[in-house]
Amino acid sequence: MLLLYFLSACGVQETHESDTITTDWRPPEVIEKYLSGGMCGYDREGSPIWYDVIGPVDPKGLFLSASKQDFIKSKIRDCEMLRKECTLQTQKLGRNVESITMIYDVEGLGLKHLWKPAIETYGEMFEENYPEGLKRLFVIKAPKLFPVAYNLIKHFLSEITRQKIHILGANWQEVLLKYIDAEELPVVYGGKLTDPDGDPRCRTKINHVGPVPTSYYVRDHVKVDYEQCMTISRGSTQQLDYEILFPGCVLRWQFATESADIGFGVFMKAKKGEWKKAAQMEEIVPSQRYNSHLVPEDGSLTCERPGVYVLRFDNTYSIFQAKRISFTVEITLLVYFVYNKYMLPL
Repeated sequence: MLLLYFLSACGVQETHESDTITTDWRPPEVIEKYLSGGMCGYDREGSPIWYDVIGPVDPKGLFLSASKQDFIKSKIRDCEMLRKECTLQTQKLGRNVESITMIYDVEGLGLKHLWKPAIETYGEMFEENYPEGLKRLFVIKAPKLFPVAYNLIKHFLSEITRQKIHILGANWQEVLLKYIDAEELPVVYGGKLTDPDGDPRCRTKINHVGPVPTSYYVRDHVKVDYEQCMTISRGSTQQLDYEILFPGCVLRWQFATESADIGFGVFMKAKKGEWKKAAQMEEIVPSQRYNSHLVPEDGSLTCERPGVYVLRFDNTYSIFQAKRISFTVEITLLVYFVYNKYMLPL
């Protein structure tokens, strides 16, 4: 999603900082290797096409390995490359080419992509922007989790940008070919284009990535602003009840302790507000101790059943020390959409 936000920021227009960024600055190696995307081919109107392959991306690994400024500059660099390509296409075709087509392959989208610090950082960077450089964006191979991800980021996008986003159904290849000649579309997406070595994914143009090795990490964690705090007395527990009304909701938690570890688990019970011992409840996420004073914990659960879910913090093993916890808990409703042969704007 990062380039979409940046296209909203800069259109495909020249900026002062972008004048020399393609020649005078190179992204850190971790961004070059593990941030997906790339320009490949042109649509039927001659506009460049940008691809993002979202599923294999490791947001947390990237944010632990590079600065926010590095991400900003890398996207300015991509926008400048696209702007120059539009200029070349304008000269070649003898008519104005001022915008691009984007294709988001979201197969494999998972809870790791909903990591809150990454989403918040995107929003901080781009919430005041306007969409001039985007012609249309096709989302293909969207899993059931996609509406959750879209709901988390759509308020960062203007209404004009939202109208340009189309969710394609099972016949996405057929739709893409209406807008892109087969010779300009990679084989993996239903076209005829390959790399010189026959690679159907065109990896020389579209970066396909994987998990970021920990050897690239430059920090242990990313600072998080938590919404609540509480103290758990020595030898005691604290339970937080959350009522889930619909199956498929995502329950997400983040927490950090100030000076020592804490036990944590997720349980289910019949009634909200009714205190029960752990042994009297159904264990959903096994309780274990987390070194959240060293590395903040970030977890989530797709709630398959309605009911009362209990986040249980356990300090019973500590007979001398109380624990101060900062935490945020969110519930996201999974809104299903129907696949069909038409484009589905959300």
